[in-house]
Amino acid sequence: MIFENKLIPGVLIKRYKRFFVDIKLKNKIITAHCPNPGSMIKLLDKGNRVWITKSNNEKRKLQYTLQIIEVEKIKFCVNTHITNKIVQEALEKKLINNFRDYDLIRPEKKFGKNTRFDFLLYNKRNKKKSFLEVKSVSLMRKKGHAEFPDSVTTRGKKHLESLIIAHNQGYESHLIFLIQIEKCNSFGIASDIDPGYYDLLKIALKKNVKVLCYDCKFSNKGIEINKEINFLND
Repeated sequence: MIFENKLIPGVLIKRYKRFFVDIKLKNKIITAHCPNPGSMIKLLDKGNRVWITKSNNEKRKLQYTLQIIEVEKIKFCVNTHITNKIVQEALEKKLINNFRDYDLIRPEKKFGKNTRFDFLLYNKRNKKKSFLEVKSVSLMRKKGHAEFPDSVTTRGKKHLESLIIAHNQGYESHLIFLIQIEKCNSFGIASDIDPGYYDLLKIALKKNVKVLCYDCKFSNKGIEINKEINFLND
């Protein structure tokens, strides 16, 4: 997934109203869009190095978008809007082993009355259908270990419940956690932050909802899926 424009380095001053960040660029201060509604634990300290992009759309109220924050020499991609783009590119390039047999990829597929999954995958040969829901991961409280969620997620619980229902109706149901953090080698659920999500995920696993976890590879131009990561389900 290539960024719209080149990355511009800066220094974080503060985040406010959830979706606004003030950033110092050389000798001026700009306000950028923060495309992440989460708590962003440990990422928002004043003075952290950041990278932003400038939009080509001159009509945008905020011309700049926060993309990456660096903490202790580790980069975190905080733009949740690009998570599905990274996964879709990986699906199209057959980079995720579990989904190499699928021929058709349909993003943003409605299921039932009130649910929309990130992807519906279809295998024309054996007629197999699979729903795939994607979660962006940007929480690391212990070095090398990523976690989800970083705040209570009602929406995440709803998706788990719908994945269970979809499996009962004959679909394969998959959940993929995309770790948008460098240098992680394991992943787990932050049960202290949202015990309800933790309990429901354990139920979903027993109901044959399949969980995958991948990290990302960072470059100056963009981010792409990298390798499968161990999921620690205690």
